[in-house]
Amino acid sequence: MMEAGKSLAVFSIRAGRNGSIWVRAGWAEVNRDGSVNLHLDVLPLDGKLHVREAFERRVEPQALPH
Repeated sequence: MMEAGKSLAVFSIRAGRNGSIWVRAGWAEVNRDGSVNLHLDVLPLDGKLHVREAFERRVEPQALPH
């Protein structure tokens, strides 16, 4: 069972010329009973969605010009 309150990323994955194209389709949240609520921003053309653990993007600090 997944941890309650955990956020999950939802993607629609399509085949492209140079590999797979991942489109962020929304997000999901895990409930206390282990069920999952999906919050979709888009609908996939092929009816398939991919759900995986969400992660924070790390932004590397940029050097300021002198």
